[in-house]
Amino acid sequence: MKMAQVYSHLNGLEFLLVHKPGLWKEIKSVVSGVDAEECKTKVSKEKTMKGELLFSPIDMNASFKELLRAKKWEESRVSYWVTKSEKLIRKTLTMSPDQQKAEIKAAGETPIFSYNQTDFVKDRVAVEVQFGKYAFVAYDLFVKHLAFYVGNQIDVGIEILPMKSLQSNMSSGVPYYEGEFYNVLRQGRGVPSVPLVIVGIEA
Repeated sequence: MKMAQVYSHLNGLEFLLVHKPGLWKEIKSVVSGVDAEECKTKVSKEKTMKGELLFSPIDMNASFKELLRAKKWEESRVSYWVTKSEKLIRKTLTMSPDQQKAEIKAAGETPIFSYNQTDFVKDRVAVEVQFGKYAFVAYDLFVKHLAFYVGNQIDVGIEILPMKSLQSNMSSGVPYYEGEFYNVLRQGRGVPSVPLVIVGIEA
């Protein structure tokens, strides 16, 4: 596969090129290492494409995972404690999990454990490969990457999406680069408040 488009949000790409050029090189190597034709294994059951052979999101994810794991990109979690009080949430947001729990308890509220998990993290860079449903991209960009950034676990997040040309040969409901690129630009220059690199790939 190949990178067709790359969008740098809040200088995410510039940060990588200056501070982590080796990691960016690895990501490009992984994308080019995924054999699109080998992932064309799903027989469509949809009326408009019935019987056609489509790219399988499951196979594509598996290929990315195999190649990224081989380069030591590992799963990571950011844990935190939440409660119903806005005042407490704002107060504890930047604290460590232990401090959050203690502060919430001290205020007489019930701390609720929560976490965000991302599949691939290496040297303070997170990667999400998204061939799932539309809603998952917004969660990646506005919750996952942001949580890891605010939690001081990463400096930049990378989101890999299919271009519309690739998505058109996949099952329905899969997000595509052009649509999500529009959604990010519509939010304004500073939202989400985390440096990102959004990558559109094609076969």
